[in-house]
Amino acid sequence: MLPASSRAPGTAPDALAPAAPATTAPARTGPGSAGADAATESAGSPEISETTGPAESAEEADRLTPGGPGYRRMSLALFLAGIATFALLYTTQALLPLISADFGVTESAASWSVSAATGALALCVLPLSALSERYGRRTLMTGSLAVAVAVGLLVPFAPSLGALVALRAVQGAALAGLPATAMAYLAEEVRPRALVAAIGLFVAGNSIGGMSGRVVGGWAAQLWGWRVAVGVIGALAVLCALAFRALLPAPRHFTPAPLAARALARTVRGHLGDPLLRRLYAIGALFMAVFGASYTVIGYRLSEAPFSLPQGLVGSVFLIYLVGTGASAAAGRLVDRLGRRGALYLGGGTAAGGLLLTLAPSLPLVLLGLVLITAGFFTGHAVASSAVSRTAVHGRAQASALYTSAYYIGSSAGSTLGAVAFRAGGWPGTVGFGLLALLGVVTLTLLGTRAARAERLAAGGA
Repeated sequence: MLPASSRAPGTAPDALAPAAPATTAPARTGPGSAGADAATESAGSPEISETTGPAESAEEADRLTPGGPGYRRMSLALFLAGIATFALLYTTQALLPLISADFGVTESAASWSVSAATGALALCVLPLSALSERYGRRTLMTGSLAVAVAVGLLVPFAPSLGALVALRAVQGAALAGLPATAMAYLAEEVRPRALVAAIGLFVAGNSIGGMSGRVVGGWAAQLWGWRVAVGVIGALAVLCALAFRALLPAPRHFTPAPLAARALARTVRGHLGDPLLRRLYAIGALFMAVFGASYTVIGYRLSEAPFSLPQGLVGSVFLIYLVGTGASAAAGRLVDRLGRRGALYLGGGTAAGGLLLTLAPSLPLVLLGLVLITAGFFTGHAVASSAVSRTAVHGRAQASALYTSAYYIGSSAGSTLGAVAFRAGGWPGTVGFGLLALLGVVTLTLLGTRAARAERLAAGGA
């Protein structure tokens, strides 16, 4: 944890640490103001915890807010973008047992059809978010989604696993233009007090997309095979992409910036030099590793004895994603009551309890365990991602891009390592991997607590 005077430019105080009361927070004076988000951790008053200071500026008052003009269209547009993004990104996840059988490959080999997409997204999200600074958030999101849906219509015709993995990598690279750019768009166009709720709705769209793609794909695959199922998901994504472009309001607070590699490198170094942002990036990656491992392998577990479920029912298990919609939308209220660290502890503990429940040889208990894993993951993700957007008051697109990159590195690693653990030790091996990742979440949050305490003591003795 850096002292406030030496913190990297463009970041605010530790959002995981208790903040001073809103009445003592200094007003924002510039991009590097240390008091910009001092009130975000105060529990009890939603009005205090969701604002960036005692009074809004004229520019902030002109931004979108719930109930105001344009907010509903913006929310629906990004909700649909989230549906398309996650439906496409994880389109093969529920179909892995069928892909394994079709190509005659192992679980870990088939899992690369998921890991290649998430890994390519992780690698491309930063350069594409930089392009959004030059060409605009809406333009970049529209182009990325168009390429992704076009590739999605080619995926069903992949002649081999290698070709499938290659197409999925291209699709993941295209989708890299969506998540971080959407968060930057929201941070610029939505009032600060409504930012957590707005990001929660976007994440909720992710959960709906992840659920609908897997459920529809599962039943379509049972009837017509995995290739037709992937084609159906691609067609649904096309409709979402068209509606997104028609609905999303033109940005009013975006200022184009020239592409400058050195400036980008300085911004990235500044974000990576901030201990809070590093912890948030790692927490997002670890939460996603647990989630990716669980849902990549669960299809194999449920299609084998003692459950032996057909593909349609295996796909229907992803209806549990609806829990993520509610957990994401409730994240802001949890932060108000528990603080950011408290909400992260709750998310991690809930996911850990869910992992342990899935060890039972009982289908109802396995499903309950998946409910808890899903709720815990979406809580942690919504809290961490909104903290990144609120902490970085300079270079927001890059800050969100780094979080998204870390998040999908966690997804890629979790999908592959979870499948490797399953092959080595069955479902208990995958559970063990998930528990280790959640232990990392708790450790990082505790480090944030200790750093905040040390900073308060140092400030008191100064």
